[in-house]
Amino acid sequence: MKTLYLMRHGQTLFNVQQRIQGWCDSPLTELGIQQAKKAGQYFKEHQIHFDHAYSSTSERCCDTLELVTDMPYTRLKGLKENFYGELEAESERLNAHLTPQDCETFYLQFGGESSETVKERMIKTLTEIMQQDDHQSVLAVSHSGACFNFLRAFQDPMEELKKGFGNCCIFVYKFDNNKFYLEKVIRQKED
Repeated sequence: MKTLYLMRHGQTLFNVQQRIQGWCDSPLTELGIQQAKKAGQYFKEHQIHFDHAYSSTSERCCDTLELVTDMPYTRLKGLKENFYGELEAESERLNAHLTPQDCETFYLQFGGESSETVKERMIKTLTEIMQQDDHQSVLAVSHSGACFNFLRAFQDPMEELKKGFGNCCIFVYKFDNNKFYLEKVIRQKED
């Protein structure tokens, strides 16, 4: 059975400033750098080796992946975060009241994407990755909203969301018969 390690990027400047961050980008903070290094150490300590690695085209994801491993990787637009349209880089207070159900179509009025579009994009991209014969153990670095929407394709994501989708959390999926099964979520402990 194949394994996908789907990981969220490290903390960014916009995370700290509480800004909406989809297709726009901001750099990793010092904490974000440490989170990525800690994730890399986790993989080393548990002797988890990857035969392939992928990243969203966002700088924050590429930088995270490069801190986790020095192996070559492929950048894919299909792993990008939800596009928030005119709300990109605006204050998170503009969407703080929204539930996941509210978010399904909320951003369309601002020229953004629906949750369904993100979910389908993530399913297509990650399925194509994992269907390749030489892809037994894969690392893919993406985003919180993208990871949430991918998870909701296979199960109710609310229980995991309540536990938090912190920076550099790792969703471990088994891939068998073209289906994904969430095995566990590895969350970093706050120091």
